Parts: sequence; structure tokens; C-alpha cells
Amino acid sequence: MPIFKWRANEGICFLIMTIIIGIDPGSRRTGYGVIALHGNRHVHVASGCIALNTSETQDRRLREIFLSLKQIVMTYQPQEAAIEQIFMHENASSALKLGQARGAALVALDMPVAEYSAREVKKSVVGYGAAKKEQVQYMVRRLLNLPNQLSADASDALAVALCHAQVRTLKKFIEARS
Repeated sequence: MPIFKWRANEGICFLIMTIIIGIDPGSRRTGYGVIALHGNRHVHVASGCIALNTSETQDRRLREIFLSLKQIVMTYQPQEAAIEQIFMHENASSALKLGQARGAALVALDMPVAEYSAREVKKSVVGYGAAKKEQVQYMVRRLLNLPNQLSADASDALAVALCHAQVRTLKKFIEARS
């Protein structure tokens, strides 16, 4: 199914799908997932993981997150973005690094970004806020009709995008009824 529709007689091209990017930020691996919405269908566009070299300095890793996500945004041109909120770690240093990675991702996206807690994402995709990673991976594969296993980071990022798709659909439904 095409993302763009071309009207040759009018010489215009217009978008017929909404593209959403979901981000699962991390200081070692940052997952991304891009989906397209066509009516009530969710279509997998792309997903993957930005694997960072842990021997590099923190500033180099943050730059890699920024540049990689900028390239992904340029390639797929999402109209909407969503990111997983950080949760408080027991280790303050880990929480700070995760927050920095999240900041690099937010700046790279350069658009308004919806934020969802891990519990909200799991509940919207699996139906249970305390679901295990394997359950999330399974449901993401089922919802997007994907034949192959996904990495945990890509699966989590796609789950964030799916969560946002459900929230935006519900908001539009409520607005239409008001």
C-alpha cells in the first residue's frame, strides 16, 4: 500500500497515511520503530536499534544517537513522535545517562513528542501494564503482522509507536463525539 498518492492531472502528491516514530531511549542501545496508520490499520515501516560503542565517550555516544535519529527522521519523515518516559533507577548515574540519551533523541526528532510510561505502553499493547518483555515482543509481532523476531529495543520502540497510535485514535474519537 503506497504511503503517498499522486494525482498526475493535478501535479500534486499528498500523504494518505500518518507516519509515527516511537523511540526507546538507552545509553547503550536506542531502539526506534516507524509505523504508518491507514484508517484503523497499523503498518510496519521500519525498526531497528542504534547500537552504541560503549568504549566511546558519553558525548560521542549522544552525538551518535542524535545523528542516527536525524537520518531516520529524514528518511521516513514522520509527522508524529512518541518516546518512553524514564523511570527512576536506583543508580543515579544510570538515570542521568538515560536522561541524556533521551534528551539527544528529543532534540533529534525536532517535533512535538508524546511521552508514555512503560506501564502505559505495555497496557496499550498487551492489555496488562506489568507484562514481560517477551509478551510485548509477541504482541508487537502479532499487531504488525511481522514474521520474524525483533530485537527487544526495536520491539519496545514499535510498542511506543503503537501506544501513541491508540491514544491519538481515542482522542480523535472523543473530539468527534464532543
